[in-house]
Amino acid sequence: MSYYDVDAILTDGEKVPCIFEIDAPHLGHLDSSSSTGLKPSTPLSLPLWLAEMLALAASPSSSTAPLTLNLPSCLSETVISALRADPRSVALRDQNVHLYGVGTRMLDLFDERELGQVLRKTFVVRAGQVGLHARKAEEGVGGQGEEFLRGLEEWERALFRRAHEGVKGAKEWTDKVNKS
Repeated sequence: MSYYDVDAILTDGEKVPCIFEIDAPHLGHLDSSSSTGLKPSTPLSLPLWLAEMLALAASPSSSTAPLTLNLPSCLSETVISALRADPRSVALRDQNVHLYGVGTRMLDLFDERELGQVLRKTFVVRAGQVGLHARKAEEGVGGQGEEFLRGLEEWERALFRRAHEGVKGAKEWTDKVNKS
């Protein structure tokens, strides 16, 4: 991750569900329903960067971390089951704009081998479709192609742009060679 990578910064800012495990009297502002403090077993959503730091932090006097981190709704069992069935049928952008980024960060924190396999398979299957649409983009995207492009996650959009630029550059090169 680059320090200046906007997508990485936005991924770090995604809210993830957590459960606060300790009594924190002056942190009530983190939970919109509480003005005094956080009690143990309080559920809340925090930005990924903060939740990760708190989930991994444990004080020397206590072996428990201040909070327990849970998988976000974009990586719920329902979404994963739909991706297992047919990765092309799920509009990933509707689940989370940075689904692969959040998934990658969650894989760093959780031992979820099956989640990693599903995300990998999803990216590979959808990358083929992204490449196909990028190749045909010169002819104009319409109908189902336009709907497909609207459902692309940010990593897939970047892949589409690079593939489209590659196809466009190859076409320009062949036209230049044919004129010579």
